[in-house]
Amino acid sequence: MARPALAEIADPVREARIDLAAAYRIAGWLGFDDTIWNHFSLRVPGREHLFLVKRHGLLFEEITASNLLVVDRDGNVVEGDGHAERSAICIHSRIHDTVPRAACVLHSHMRHASWLSTVKGGRVMPIHQNDLRFYGRIGYDDHFPGMATNLDEGQRIANVLGENDLAILSNHGAISIGGSVAEALYNLYYLEVSCEEQYMLACSGREPNLIPAHVAESVLADYADEGDAPFIYLAAMKRKLLRREPDFLD
Repeated sequence: MARPALAEIADPVREARIDLAAAYRIAGWLGFDDTIWNHFSLRVPGREHLFLVKRHGLLFEEITASNLLVVDRDGNVVEGDGHAERSAICIHSRIHDTVPRAACVLHSHMRHASWLSTVKGGRVMPIHQNDLRFYGRIGYDDHFPGMATNLDEGQRIANVLGENDLAILSNHGAISIGGSVAEALYNLYYLEVSCEEQYMLACSGREPNLIPAHVAESVLADYADEGDAPFIYLAAMKRKLLRREPDFLD
């Protein structure tokens, strides 16, 4: 049977599955995965107490729309085969519960954001226009208490976000949330770009050319007018996926 064009998908749950599967695959190309670890989740439309997440043991490149699990806040599998990894439940369920705007939660050990998480007092510095879209909008965790395998740690991570849509977790990695997969993935991508730019600067040993606060605030306001950019970005990346890995729709 021929796969439907993306524009033909009308079922919101099916569309949610496709978008989340696409996010996993795109993150896999970009090197944001950590073999079988790391997790992306999305609330199930119309069943907001449940969320979609990958089955433990699968690589990002193996995720499809149909093999995503539907789980509840306690990790019970409502739909699908297999189980979700424990830290996925502890982190994602508490963020979904605590932060109403967090329809989508992306957690990654992507390389450059993880590097910044290991730097004492590490912060994304205003050194390039890319990072100014996050100016003053990143939550930072300066304490690593251990693995996120209990609900209290998941709640602590949720609290690190505060009013922000991004967080750098000390000695760990990054979190991006959004009202959609498009918004969360777009921010995750540019967070990693910003951290890589800072890493290259650090490797150079040269003094940073910091952007003044008043300019940073002005550019941040400009970025507030990006409008549909995250959705245009995701649509473009899904077209690329259709050419390279069309089985993500299965």
